[in-house]
Amino acid sequence: MHFTLRQLEIFTAVARHQSVSKAAQELALSQSAASTALQDLERQFDCRLFDRMGKRLKLNALGRDLLPRAVSLLDEAEELEALMQGRTLRGTLQLGATLTIGNYLATLLMGDFMQQHQEARIQLHVDNTAHIVEQVLSFELDMGMIEGETHHPDLHITPWLEDELVVFCAPDHPLACQRTPSEATLKDTGWILREAGSGTRRVFDQALGNAADQLNVRMELEHTEAIKRAVESGMGIGCVSRLALREAFKRGSLVPLETPSWNLKRRFAFIHHRQKYQTGIMQAFLNHCQQVTGNIRSTEELVWTKINHR
Repeated sequence: MHFTLRQLEIFTAVARHQSVSKAAQELALSQSAASTALQDLERQFDCRLFDRMGKRLKLNALGRDLLPRAVSLLDEAEELEALMQGRTLRGTLQLGATLTIGNYLATLLMGDFMQQHQEARIQLHVDNTAHIVEQVLSFELDMGMIEGETHHPDLHITPWLEDELVVFCAPDHPLACQRTPSEATLKDTGWILREAGSGTRRVFDQALGNAADQLNVRMELEHTEAIKRAVESGMGIGCVSRLALREAFKRGSLVPLETPSWNLKRRFAFIHHRQKYQTGIMQAFLNHCQQVTGNIRSTEELVWTKINHR
């Protein structure tokens, strides 16, 4: 062969960071060594894989075609090494999760999985749907757990659990005694919502249609817990996953508001790049999540003790 796995490793790291220096830092190499290896790879095949934009390197058409194949080849090489060393689940799973899943579900599933597979390692990256999708598409993440929909043709999507958003308020809020306020009343009320780009906000806006633009949105926050705290303090009403509101509803610190004319249901899903090689740990974690939830169709049916004490 006219290339080495090390050259491909450097190429994929540069592609992720769009920087030779950051790639070198990740791989514990000197910048000159990383730069030389990349130049040698391009020189050997008389090609360019990046467009140089000052200090930044951006993949060109050939580089974009090569990246998924290089990532898959490196993953397969690591699995081959693990097999020869007698390890069943090699390496670290780079897992992305949207905020609702990451904060209220993923960590429980990860803990249970790692108790059963002591050799497994998982790094969890929590962000909104748009960023998780972007990172999976750029191979920064092996797989993602998202809420809401995505239709990118390069993504393989595995539907999972159904979830539902709930409109809620503080128990002393004027709407608390109504429980099923009119749409006109809801439009005039101050709202505290998730930011644009989040799966929660996308489902909410789709449910309201054109009426979403007429709402009195007082605040947009990136974290569900911050929204809950703001609503508890009486700053407005909110809409987040029922999964995130379970304990608050039990305590009575927040109360649900019925909105029967709004379809606030959505589906959690697993995503990975169609050209991403399916490593053993990816397949094992996906199977584990599906096995734990079993015949459960909705997050409302989840029983935490079954996850914590399997």
